[in-house]
Order: sequence, then C-alpha cells, then structure tokens
Amino acid sequence: MARRLNSGDAIGVELSKAKINRETLSHVARLLSYLRPYRLQFIAALFFLFLSSLVGLAFPSFIGALIDTAQGKRTDSFLPHTIPGILLLAFIVLALQAVVSYFRILWFVNVAELSLADIRRDTYFKLITLPMRFFSSRRVGELNSRISADLSQVQDTLTTTVAEMLRQVVLLVGGIIFMAVISKKLVFALLLILPVMVVFAALFGRFIKKISRQAQDKMAESNTIVEETLMGIANVKAFVNEWYEATRYKKAIGEVASIAIKGAKYRGMFVSFIVLCVFGSVLAVVGYGCILVSHNEITFGELLKFSLYAMFLGSSLGSFPELFANLQKAVGASERVLEILGEEGEAVSTSEMLEVTDQKISGNLSFSQVGFAYPSRPEVEVLKNVSFEVSAGQKVAIVGPSGSGKSTTAGLILQFYHPQSGEILFDGKAAHAYSLADIRGQVAIVPQDVMLFGGTIMENIAYGKLSATQEEIVQAAKRANAHQFIISFPEGYDTVVGERGVKLSGGQRQRIAIARALLKNPSILILDEATSSLDSESERLVQEALEELMKGRTSIIIAHRLSTIREADLIMVMENGQIVESGTHKELLNSEQGLYKYLSGLQFDMSN
Repeated sequence: MARRLNSGDAIGVELSKAKINRETLSHVARLLSYLRPYRLQFIAALFFLFLSSLVGLAFPSFIGALIDTAQGKRTDSFLPHTIPGILLLAFIVLALQAVVSYFRILWFVNVAELSLADIRRDTYFKLITLPMRFFSSRRVGELNSRISADLSQVQDTLTTTVAEMLRQVVLLVGGIIFMAVISKKLVFALLLILPVMVVFAALFGRFIKKISRQAQDKMAESNTIVEETLMGIANVKAFVNEWYEATRYKKAIGEVASIAIKGAKYRGMFVSFIVLCVFGSVLAVVGYGCILVSHNEITFGELLKFSLYAMFLGSSLGSFPELFANLQKAVGASERVLEILGEEGEAVSTSEMLEVTDQKISGNLSFSQVGFAYPSRPEVEVLKNVSFEVSAGQKVAIVGPSGSGKSTTAGLILQFYHPQSGEILFDGKAAHAYSLADIRGQVAIVPQDVMLFGGTIMENIAYGKLSATQEEIVQAAKRANAHQFIISFPEGYDTVVGERGVKLSGGQRQRIAIARALLKNPSILILDEATSSLDSESERLVQEALEELMKGRTSIIIAHRLSTIREADLIMVMENGQIVESGTHKELLNSEQGLYKYLSGLQFDMSN
C-alpha cells in the first residue's frame, strides 16, 4: 500500500509541475499579447535584430580571409581575393550594422515602453474597478508594489533582456552553422558538452524563478511598511514609534537582501560552472584544431575563424544564465500583475459624463429581508433579516451602538457589497436591474472622515461632477457654507489642500465634501456621522450646510448624536445587525423600555 501511495504522490507532483509550466506559458502568452498593437514595429525590430546578428557573424570570416589571403592559401571564393577589397567590403558591412543596430534598439524600446504603458493602464484600471471585498484582504503598499516594482522588472526585461537573448540565440545558432562549414570534426567535438549545459540550465532556471518570486513578495511587504508608515506618520510620531517602524522596515529589507544574496550565490555558482565548461571546451577544441592544421586538413585562417566563432558561442552560452535569470524574474513579477488582471472587476461605466444616467432613480429605497456577512469574516453575520422602506424625499435616521450594522447598511446602498440573502430595491426594482454607474452616480455619501485628494479645493469639489463649470463649483461652495473660508485663503479656490486634506480643519473638509455632494445632485444622500467629530461652531456651520444638502432628496442619516436627528421623518434603531425599533423621535421616547430612550438618556446625562 505504501509503495502505491508513493507512486501516486510522485505522479501528482509531476502533474503539478506540468500544470505550473502550462500556467507559466499562458502568463507569458498573455503578457506578449500586449505587443499585438505594435506587432509591425516589433517584427521590423526582430528582422533588424536578426540582420544585425548575421552581420556580426560575418567579421570572423573577414579576418580569416585576410590572413589566408596574406599567406596565399585562400580556399573560399565568395569574398574578394585582395586585401583592399576585403577591407572595403568589411567597412561597408560595418556601416550597415551600425545603422541596423540603431533602429533595432530604437524600435525594441518603443514597442516595450508602449506595451508596458498599456499594461500599467490596464492594471491600474482593473485595480480601481475591483470590488471592495478585494481591498479588504490586501494592503495598499502591496498593490502599489505590483504597479511599480513588479512592472519595472517587466520593463527591464522587455527593453533589454528579450532582445539580448534573441540576439545571443542568433549568434549561437549562426556560429554553430558557420563552424560546421569550416570543420565538421571540430564542431562535433565542441557540441559534445552542449546538451549537458542545456539540461543543467533548464533545471537551474526553475530554482531561480522560485527565489525571484520570494524576493518580489518580500519587496512588496517592505513597500507596504513604507506606505502605511508615511500615511500614518502623525500616529507614528504621536506614539514615539519611529524606532519601532525603522526596525520593522530594517527587518523587511534585510529579508529581501538575504534572499537576493542567496539567489546571487546560486547564479554565481552556475555562471562559474558555465564559464569553466564553455571556455574549457573551446580551449580543448582549439588544441584539436591545431592538430588538424598540422595535418593540412584546415588552414590557419580557418582555425582562427573557427576560434572566433567558438568565442561567439562561448560568450552566448556564458550570457544565457544571467539573461535567463532576468527572464525568470520578469515571469515571476508578471504573474503577480496578471493575478490582478485576472480578477473579476465591477461593471463600471467608462463614460466621462457619469451624470447622464441610463435609468433615473427618484429616491425610493427598500431593504427586504437583507442578510449580510463580510467576505473576510463569513462566519460573522453583520445584518440579519433587515427590512425597511424609505420614500423619495424622506429623512431617515439610523442609530445604534457601534458595530450594530449602520455603516454596513450604507455600504450596501452604495453597492460596495452585495447581500447574501434578501434584496435591495431602488424605486421598486432590484439593485441588479441597474448598472453600478446608475446607482453610484445617483447616491452620494458624506462620511465622518472625509478623504480629500492632494490637489486644489476646486479640483476636490469638482470631483462630484467632472464637467462642472467654475460658476457651478462656486455656487455649490456657497450653499455648503464653504465659500467664505475658501476665499479667505490667498490662493482661493486654487489652494492646494495637501495629502488627504491635511491643510484644512475637520469642519472645512466636511464642507468641501458637502459642496462636492451638492454638485453631484444625488437622488439619495447618505450622511455617515458627518458631524460627530466637530466642535460646536464647526458643527453649526456643517449642520446648516447639511440642511441645504438634504432639501428635496432622500436622506439616510447615520448618527451617534441623537440631537442631530430629532427632525427625521423616521428613526430606525439597530442592535446586533437588526432593527429593534423604529418611529419618530417623540414616539421612540415614549417607549419606556426602548433602546432609543436609553441611548438618549445616556447622552443627556453626559451633556450635563
């Protein structure tokens, strides 16, 4: 039984290896598909590469012909029989090679850079169109590394490694053919060692690929540390954790360095082996060629010509390990990128005019027996059979303790996630009957922690409607109580807000977000604790702006401060993922054992 099991395991391992090989080939094929739009230029570059390599192979023949002509022992007839004639032809060929080499390099780089730009574009677009569940299990630094470090590795390979490898293949094959023409005995002796080195190189390549992939993973981890530390630099300094973060990064880059050094050791051993075998075999064959010259089987010029071709052969074989290692690195890096490209993204609109929707939503919203758990925690049910209806234009508040499911409800309205059971309806139609662009284009959110981009105030407001005019932007800012503080800045609307809006106060960021939402003019508005972290004066200004924003549209207000929702048409109280009570402010206060009255009492006591 044990013997049968071991045999099965061995077969399984072989099948696994075969699968990996097929996957690797499919990854390479997909990567090369990006060359298709530039195939004519790529084919021209390949042709010039082939031509340049062939021209390079001609020079040993010129040198051999010059020596044999000088000795009066010429045996070939395809070159001029005078030394000046040979030299003239050699210089003409040299000039041709210079021109061909220029265009070969130029076209290869053009094709590589343009195709890589396409890969970067598709990878970035895929990233920003992936569903929220993808980002919940991945870190920003890791994803950033895919576009920067991994694609830089692919870039180096496409611009230099592939072209150089193809050139060395032409030199290798062409050198063998020319050597066979000179002496079959000599080339046979030289080729005895080649199969051994080819097999060894193939086996070693798999090992190099594994180490390269490990290095890419560790590099992504170290990039993640840098990204997160710089994004949270205020927290790092506030907790005096600079030394901790520096130590964490030192450990990460130390692991990267150790893996890279390990790979370098094995590559160095392999290169040493190749050099010893290649040049040792060349030396032995040249010695054998001297014996043939002494027996008048070949001329001295032919031996020199053969030796030069043998040097070409040795140089080509000697460069293959490094080129092959670089190619393996690129394959490992491309696999990471292609994993992202292989993810299923959301069906978002590519239109620049997102405010023009195919299906207009008037603002009616309902949840019907909705059950939901986050993909990263499927065992924890966040919402349990939640049902409610909101009519167009109503103000509905959702309150409850932290973790009761309020923000999750907002995420489901925006279709960041989809419920595992039940359904969400807009104007009586299921959410899946609309495109994501239609829903998100008509739903706006003003969160507690407003995220602003690092550009100007005008650019941040215009993010709600990219085609907005300057007059529309200013009008939205006035309605949001933001115009006065904006024009107080020296640069006005052209003021740069800094990374994540750090140059603005919390209340100012909130009013920018409200102006952005006003510009978007949504049918459904979500206010996710929009005033909970503001001082009294800022809260008053933001609350006035919110009242303006809520006019004439369905508003879902998520709040901890119950004082901000007293005028809501309906208040729903959530606890443990369920709606435990609902009604107006007065109705809920009349419920003696109700959670709303209990929470209201707590806040009233705290305010006193």
